[in-house]
Amino acid sequence: MDHSQDGLFADPPAAPVAAAAGHPPLAERLRPATVDEVVGQTHLLGVGRPLRLAFQSGRPHSMIFWGPPGVGKTTLARLTAQAFECEFIALSAVFSGVKDIRGAMESAQQHQRRGRRTILFVDEIHRFNKAQQDALLPFVENGLVTFIGATTENPSFEVNSALLSRAQVYVLKPLSESELKQLLERARQSALSGLEVEAAAADTLVGYADGDARRFLNLIEQCASAAAAAGVTRIDADFVQAAMALNSRRFDKGGDAFFDQISALHKSVRGSHPDASLYWLCRMLDGGADPRYLARRIVRMAWEDIGLADPRALQIANDAAATYERLGSPEGELALAQAVIYLAVAAKSNAGYTAYNEARAFVKQDRSREVPPHLRNAPTRLMKELGHGQAYRYAHDEPDAYAAGQSYLPEGLPEPGWYRPVPRGLEQRMADKLAQLRRWDEEAGRADPPAG
Repeated sequence: MDHSQDGLFADPPAAPVAAAAGHPPLAERLRPATVDEVVGQTHLLGVGRPLRLAFQSGRPHSMIFWGPPGVGKTTLARLTAQAFECEFIALSAVFSGVKDIRGAMESAQQHQRRGRRTILFVDEIHRFNKAQQDALLPFVENGLVTFIGATTENPSFEVNSALLSRAQVYVLKPLSESELKQLLERARQSALSGLEVEAAAADTLVGYADGDARRFLNLIEQCASAAAAAGVTRIDADFVQAAMALNSRRFDKGGDAFFDQISALHKSVRGSHPDASLYWLCRMLDGGADPRYLARRIVRMAWEDIGLADPRALQIANDAAATYERLGSPEGELALAQAVIYLAVAAKSNAGYTAYNEARAFVKQDRSREVPPHLRNAPTRLMKELGHGQAYRYAHDEPDAYAAGQSYLPEGLPEPGWYRPVPRGLEQRMADKLAQLRRWDEEAGRADPPAG
């Protein structure tokens, strides 16, 4: 018995299409009936691949399907129940609670008394809180149900470790261009006979589907409805653009796709690739990322990866953020784009970032060292009598405004050498200066010259 009312793919349609009475949507009509009919996920379902071997074993096991919307998570769960001849109970973590879990377990116990195993499928398992996830554990542990969860979020962060340890995680991927075109051909053969789709139109649909099979099939169906209304049998790219309201590409604010893309932007800047940097910036803006968040990250990049090799980078990053605040979107986004270009081509240095991290780590684990007497403040007579400030040499009164040989570290602490300028940009000049100061210290007979 199938207790699920879902369609071909797990999540609600991105672009729903009203179906005539008794005429299910295209995605439902093309839902795979066997594993061999599944399009995509060949890394899991190909010969000798993990899920294929699991199906062939005849022994179901708990699993979590992790992947973006529209890649077949619910379909694979249903096919698993079919392959192992199990009852299938589906819950949505959005609408279900502990009471629903309890009801599902009562149904599973009834199936067990009839000698039937049960697969419990929980869609969007990451929406269950800790208590709800914990409520599943006893039934998974005693074998009453085989648990299958589906999530678009990283299960390492969103699924309780106890539940995660009892399930095999399978990562599902967006469908490729060729795989989506396989779906198009299947749709034409079975449901869209007589409708011709030009290659450019297919490419347009593939681009807007963004690897989401459900969205792709809904777009095809919308095109077919529009073509029927217009009395045309051939769809070109202009028809697709004119007939449909196309959504932005998939962008999961706050989810893995979000952090993967900001990581790609940061690494492209660090890698001195302006075009890639612009690509990821525009991808995030196109997907709905908050430009103010991107502005903050751009400032962070200026400090972390350009640093003192080119201090102008920080000024440009701050100016870009201020420009966006003044102009807003879309005009202010040009400032962010140009800041990204500048940062990408600027000289790179993480010497300051590394020095700060090393110094912070040292201070955290080191004892509290006394301030040397000559560096102490001496605003009162008593402090002067105690020797505070004595033997301190005022740098401006020294040749070249440098007190050669004077120490500024606590007694007994050797020169740590945390700051190591790189031989690029302004830091090359800073390295040269530090080398000169080191020579003066050596000439003054200092035992531990400053590192440069």
